[in-house]
Amino acid sequence: MSDAVTPFILDVPQHALDDLQDRLARTRWPERETVDGWQQGVPLAAARAFVEHWQTGYDWRRCEAALNAVGQFTTEIDGLKLHFLHRRSPEPNALPIVITHGWPGSVIEFMKVIGPLTDPVAHGGRAEDAFHVVCPSLPGYGFSDRPAEGWPVPRIAKAWIVLMQRLGYARFVAQGGDWGSAVTTAIGASGDPAVAGIHLNMVVARPTPEDLADPTAAEKAALADLQRYSKDGNGYSQQQATRPQTLGYGLVDSPVGQAMWIYEKFREWTDCDGTPENALTRDEMLDDIMLYWLTGTGASSGRLYWESFGSFATETVQVPTGCSIFPKELFRASRRWAERQYPNIIHWNELPKGGHFAAFEQPELFVDELRKAFRTLR
Repeated sequence: MSDAVTPFILDVPQHALDDLQDRLARTRWPERETVDGWQQGVPLAAARAFVEHWQTGYDWRRCEAALNAVGQFTTEIDGLKLHFLHRRSPEPNALPIVITHGWPGSVIEFMKVIGPLTDPVAHGGRAEDAFHVVCPSLPGYGFSDRPAEGWPVPRIAKAWIVLMQRLGYARFVAQGGDWGSAVTTAIGASGDPAVAGIHLNMVVARPTPEDLADPTAAEKAALADLQRYSKDGNGYSQQQATRPQTLGYGLVDSPVGQAMWIYEKFREWTDCDGTPENALTRDEMLDDIMLYWLTGTGASSGRLYWESFGSFATETVQVPTGCSIFPKELFRASRRWAERQYPNIIHWNELPKGGHFAAFEQPELFVDELRKAFRTLR
């Protein structure tokens, strides 16, 4: 295994884009849903409008150029080639940070925050709040290799620590939501002296029977939302946690199938009042979807659920921890629930808007939260 870090220039072959257009043109559509709204999933009219934009109004080369402009690299760790974005700050005392996405996200989620985080002065901030930013693609996601063996959360966390040290960062912080929250929690619980602190925008903390006997109004609302999710919103996770390979045949073969599998989640999990385009543009959503379609990672990304869904990080994290709770997040722990697993909370804030894809939906709030959370750790 080599320790080399290799620049990665993205240049998708034109034939792959032509093949996508051909497949979109030959889509075999189902009939219309038998109810109004999104109760049975993405409505046919919404799906057709989204795909029409994909065919006639979307430019992949724009996204490709933006990714290349940030700075992309690959390196091999534990036998797997991993892809990551890396931008160093012009500020010499910047704090290194590794930011981890989840499903159905990707490094695309962080494109709007990399500039303000690395160069705060150019974005109306203070030089002392600068970060060196590293955004890896999870194994089996995007342009990271697809593992031929298990890569559960603890193994990913160890790889991220190696990655940061390989890049020359002897001391760093970590951030994440969704699966990134689990990876970041495992990094925080690792005991590695290089880890100065963590920040989470999805805090998974289980209430005790005593908590449930006397919940606050906010806790009651969070529990009600979680109950609705468990009853009517987690079919995707059960499928990916039990039969990711079977699901993968459809996702890898059909661009519309892959797109709707993700588009529905942008509607369900963003702060969008029922219309995903209220939170994210179609181009932004398609940028993310394209990282699944072009790489054919519909099956490999789902396997993380197979490998880790039953063992979501529950370790006690002693390092300083920041928590930002967005109102449309799937899991909204209260501080008293969180403090049992994260006893050293140095920042806690409940935001007025935003959902599961915090950096993607509310980049200014996200950047402000990271600056505040890590200010005392510099």
